Amino acid sequence: MTTHTKLPYHLAALFTVAVWGTTFVSTKVLINNGMTPAGIFFLRFALAYLSIWFIAPRRLWADSWQDELQLAAAGLCGGSLYFLTENTALELAPASNVSLIVCTAPLWTALLASLRDHSERMSRHQTIGIAAACAGVVLVVCNGQFVLRLSPRGDLLALAAAFCWVGYSLLMKRIGPNYSTLFITRKVFFYGLLTILPVLCIAPPTFDWARLAQPVVWGNLLFLGLIASMLCYVLWNTALRHLGVVRTTNYGYLNPLTTMIAASLCIDERITPIALLGAGLILVGMWLAERE
Repeated sequence: MTTHTKLPYHLAALFTVAVWGTTFVSTKVLINNGMTPAGIFFLRFALAYLSIWFIAPRRLWADSWQDELQLAAAGLCGGSLYFLTENTALELAPASNVSLIVCTAPLWTALLASLRDHSERMSRHQTIGIAAACAGVVLVVCNGQFVLRLSPRGDLLALAAAFCWVGYSLLMKRIGPNYSTLFITRKVFFYGLLTILPVLCIAPPTFDWARLAQPVVWGNLLFLGLIASMLCYVLWNTALRHLGVVRTTNYGYLNPLTTMIAASLCIDERITPIALLGAGLILVGMWLAERE
């Protein structure tokens, strides 16, 4: 497949990361309006599942129970467990720690994929690009404030979230060629919802229907459910299928950059020259890592 024919998949991954980088603003707004992280995730994935049901294939099960188990694991890793570990880590550790650790997911994905699959081995320029992007992530997340405060429980949960996304990416690589992207994404949403139910039973969320009726609340929920979940998971899984797991997950390095821009526009967070330098390193690193 030529570079020209791959361009739509690169754009799909780029759009997805740009959207995912802004979701923390929506989540923060919903939490400030009294919603819990588990409740937000449930409503987000429920909206995504209901919307994709009308366009995804109607088949209920995969071809084998082994494939069905892998789809269930993908829903757990890329859905409930990922969001729970990340959101809980944010409650226990500084946001900068969590952002840095979670953003190592593309690095771990590249290392593990290169060990498992010869076709995914990193070239020299990809290695240099990933190193530059990692350095840029550090500068963007720190944003000029180089203060590291260790929080063992929170940091370990953030690392667990990173490896959850690694697991999701590798599962998509394995099962992706066997089924349509819409079917896989619908099953991911289904098992994400199913595996969050025990948490909701232990700590049931309380929904204030008066607040849910406010435009700022239901607007953010629709954004998270229909755009950030349903549309972006379909686009991301499509990119994984056509670009490979390493090249697609490399776009994850752009997450802090889009988050920085969204925070500056929406909640007036200051962008320092150090953060701009980090943004430049991320872009240069991505260019190197994505070169043919």
